[in-house]
Amino acid sequence: MNDAQTWIAAFLTLCVFSFLYRDNPFYRFAEHLFVGAAAGYLLATQYQNVILPNVIGPLMAPKIQASGIVLTLIPAMLGILLLLRVFPRLTAPARWALAFYVGVYSGIAVTGYMQAQVIAQIADSVKPFEGGWHAVNSILILIGLLTVLAYFFFSAPHTGLHGLSARVGIWFLMVAFGASFGYTVMARVSLLISRVQFLLRDFLHWIPGVVS
Repeated sequence: MNDAQTWIAAFLTLCVFSFLYRDNPFYRFAEHLFVGAAAGYLLATQYQNVILPNVIGPLMAPKIQASGIVLTLIPAMLGILLLLRVFPRLTAPARWALAFYVGVYSGIAVTGYMQAQVIAQIADSVKPFEGGWHAVNSILILIGLLTVLAYFFFSAPHTGLHGLSARVGIWFLMVAFGASFGYTVMARVSLLISRVQFLLRDFLHWIPGVVS
């Protein structure tokens, strides 16, 4: 980056960091600028990658059939109906398009989720045990699957063997939640380190740059 870009980036970074003290106009300026720039970038990206190739391009084709026009105009009309939510009196037609979108997306998402999560989990839990540490991993997957299912099976009281399985399932859940939370915190700390390195290296030149 040149000097002007570095100063602008450093100023916006410090504006965001100023929220650590309290809410202030500098932070709100950076927040609104980020939201506005992200919305404009998303609008331009959607126009170039979705509307232009899927709506305008097919309709402007020299040899387009009637079926192609219908298949192009139906999604375009649904998109226009979604925009009607801006006007309070025209929210009813927007609900039709939103319901259609949610229904189609739910059907696709459920199928993908079943393939990627449920069926893959069942396949991992019933595959033959291999030798060495692979067998340990397979046993842990099987025990975790059965005990977590036992914890979420509320039709029977958590007593006896069922209660013991449910308590073991709680431990598996806590380990999974802890690992997920730790991964999230690690990602946020990595972003913080990146911004601090930018301020100290590229802006203030207090630390040397990375030599490739």
